[in-house]
Amino acid sequence: MIVTLDTNVLIAAFIARGQSHDLLEHLIRHHSIVASAFILDEFRNTLVSKFGVSKSGARSAVRLLRRELTIVKPKALPSQVCRDGDDDWILATAVAGNADPLISGDKDLLDLSRYEGIAIIRPSDFWRMEADSDRHEA
Repeated sequence: MIVTLDTNVLIAAFIARGQSHDLLEHLIRHHSIVASAFILDEFRNTLVSKFGVSKSGARSAVRLLRRELTIVKPKALPSQVCRDGDDDWILATAVAGNADPLISGDKDLLDLSRYEGIAIIRPSDFWRMEADSDRHEA
């Protein structure tokens, strides 16, 4: 499965040792994750500005992600979809990477539910989907 993670999920994976961290580890081992320069730039800038991570620490985190993720070059969407224009770049990344699903904690994205056939789900929804898939394979 190809997955896109919203910036907020990546931030949570690095800041807290909780569900998002476990999700990132699982996805790296069992699936493909697509991201874009936009997502990685937003990730780096947020680590520094909102969480007080040093610039060198944030750059190291981005280097680590770059080794594990497939980077795609999204194209601008034909028209604005989300209230926050930055969220459109998250959607465009998922489209460019042929992802399904896009995993996010962002209410504006989650309210869409789907975009261009891509399911937009919470991390907890992904775990349920993964458990259902495991049951069907057994």
